[in-house]
Amino acid sequence: MRGLTKEYVLRRFGMFLLTIWLGATLIFIIPRLAPGDPVAAMVQRMSQHAGRIEHSAEMIQAWRERFGLDGPILVQYLRYLGNCITLDFGYSLANFPVKVQELVSRSLPWTVGLLFFATVFSFLIGNTIGALMGWRGTPRWLKSALPLSLTFTSVPFFMLAILLIYTFAFGIKLFPFSGGYGREVAPGWNWPFIKDAIYHAILPMMSIVIGSMGFWALGMRGMMITTSGEDYMILAEGKGLFINRVFWRYAVRNAVLPQVTALALSLGSIVGGSTLVEYVFSYPGIGFQLYNGILASDYTVIQGIVFIMIFTSATAVFVIDLIYPLIDPRITYQKK
Repeated sequence: MRGLTKEYVLRRFGMFLLTIWLGATLIFIIPRLAPGDPVAAMVQRMSQHAGRIEHSAEMIQAWRERFGLDGPILVQYLRYLGNCITLDFGYSLANFPVKVQELVSRSLPWTVGLLFFATVFSFLIGNTIGALMGWRGTPRWLKSALPLSLTFTSVPFFMLAILLIYTFAFGIKLFPFSGGYGREVAPGWNWPFIKDAIYHAILPMMSIVIGSMGFWALGMRGMMITTSGEDYMILAEGKGLFINRVFWRYAVRNAVLPQVTALALSLGSIVGGSTLVEYVFSYPGIGFQLYNGILASDYTVIQGIVFIMIFTSATAVFVIDLIYPLIDPRITYQKK
């Protein structure tokens, strides 16, 4: 790949592995700092549904042995690192005998589908607004109107979600307020189910797009102002090129590069879901699954989901570092 060196690739790959190891270690330690015993909590939930359970102390000890929570912390840690390497996080403590991989595989497509399109739409809309706000040739009336579209940027996603539910679900009853699909459709790769899933995803997607596009717009506006005085911009305007070509090919193309980096990081972290948005809408994504795992002190689910988040984010950073020379030929990692 042009502009890269073997030493740089190896160094970045080493940082990639170090990032994953540090992240994996933290998510092993942090849940264990929380008070309470997940196995005791599981037995308590069972007793609430089935009444008093005989020999509960023996049951708790047996379950601790079953999940490997009775051994020394170092043994648990080494076993956990081995599970991370093989991506086998074992059984869910709160949903035994369901395995973590099964929970993740059921939830991940919902989150990826929702957040991928929400992130891309937010990126495109926000950067277009920001580019027009920072472009000197934008009509004055448009520059005055565009900031109004960023009014809800400072509102958290989950607050927007509640507002949208109140307005569009309970007010005008245009969209459903919860779930990923209706009970009347059968899940599967068929058009009725896909259409219903898209219909249920509109409100969650709107809450994310409306709340995040302002950050893209403000960043792009700043970059557009920075590029407006560059030599290549002055030369393009001096040549008498069409204004649309100067705007898109010279201004936007150079200003959007830092935004592409942020987009890669955002796409790398979408597997973590938008936890509060998914909770508000009871959307069956990975964020909702993580929320339930935290409530139940489900170590294995928390570790599995957060490790996947760390892995995908680190991978996105690693990949964007490698493809930067292709995006901008001015960037090179070769030694002079």
